[in-house]
Amino acid sequence: MCWKADTRPLRQTIDAILTQGSGAIASAADVWFFCALAERDAAAAERALVALGDNLCWGEGAIYLSHSFGEGLLARMTKDEARARTAFEAARAQQEKIVQAQPDYGPALCVLSLIDAALGRKDLPLDEGRRAIALMPLQKDVKTGSLVLQYFAITAAWVGEKDLALQQLETGLRAPDASLLLSYGALKLLPLWDPLRGDPRFEKIVNSLAPK
Repeated sequence: MCWKADTRPLRQTIDAILTQGSGAIASAADVWFFCALAERDAAAAERALVALGDNLCWGEGAIYLSHSFGEGLLARMTKDEARARTAFEAARAQQEKIVQAQPDYGPALCVLSLIDAALGRKDLPLDEGRRAIALMPLQKDVKTGSLVLQYFAITAAWVGEKDLALQQLETGLRAPDASLLLSYGALKLLPLWDPLRGDPRFEKIVNSLAPK
């Protein structure tokens, strides 16, 4: 999926697991959820959220996205803005507690910036994202610093700062450690990047990552 933007092998594996009973997919429900988002399959994404229970919808290194965040992503994809706002507000309440407990921890602030962007705020998410990068520079931690840098591209895209988002995306792609969300498949398929679709600069970046 990430290498070739082809979800079929992953979905076939998920379908095979699902035949083993409702509980079999629990440990891979987050992957099922992102596969369903990539395929724009709202019904499968809803089922994956149920299978997740209270578990994270996505975790990559030190970046943790809650179940509520996933519900917000699905609602935004299906254009259910009321449900999206309720879900992202719940995610924000959870994340704010984490940030208050660890005010100088970049990854937690990075996720808060994403949520604030999803809630339609403008300056606050950008301030939070920049502070997250300052708190977790590459020199301090290459893997985590790379992720914080890369996820800020999504924040910038969500607040409508296309130039900044594209600049951040290019910077993120040069970072020493690659995020799955900046892979060819994720950029081509995931709704996360929809605000940049149609921009020739974004399409050029995506095409440059296609497997040769």
